Amino acid sequence: MAKLIRGKLKALLAAKRPDLKTPAAVWRKRWVVHITHWGEGEEAVLRYLARYVFRVAISNSRIVALDRRTVTFRYKERKSARWRTCQLDGHEFMRRFLQHVLPDRFHKVRYFGLWHPSQRPRAARARQLLELQRPVASAPPSAPEHKERGTQHKNEAQPVAPRICPCCGRGRLIYLRRLLAKDALGP
Repeated sequence: MAKLIRGKLKALLAAKRPDLKTPAAVWRKRWVVHITHWGEGEEAVLRYLARYVFRVAISNSRIVALDRRTVTFRYKERKSARWRTCQLDGHEFMRRFLQHVLPDRFHKVRYFGLWHPSQRPRAARARQLLELQRPVASAPPSAPEHKERGTQHKNEAQPVAPRICPCCGRGRLIYLRRLLAKDALGP
């Protein structure tokens, strides 16, 4: 399975990103592949990854008892899905805990570059540029609007059909929101 996945990834990268140079050692190294079904689609991926992104190795609520030599904590056994307790020597507990701590200068979640809060305008611009590169798909005809003025809600679906820029004829107009007469000057 590992050879199949490695080969498919190599072929996909060569096809989609020929400019990306991957060291040859990556393709020679033995890959470890463990596959477990966690659901399908984007929501399942988000649910799976959300458990690991901002969490520490063990939360304080799972530590049951401490004394001068030992630490007792709760853990969930995978096969039976039952909660168990484990008592470890303090040194062994710290050894296991520190296996989950990233080395210096490694970040679990990146807060720099495009992900830094001060770079939100650049990130929004990057999203727009990526949206412009998508091929324009023909959209089904939209239903006529019979709404009264001022009844449109913020959470309503945006128009499906992309509109082409009337000036250059190439760019795509992205619907952000509708300005009504009362807020024509903006927020």
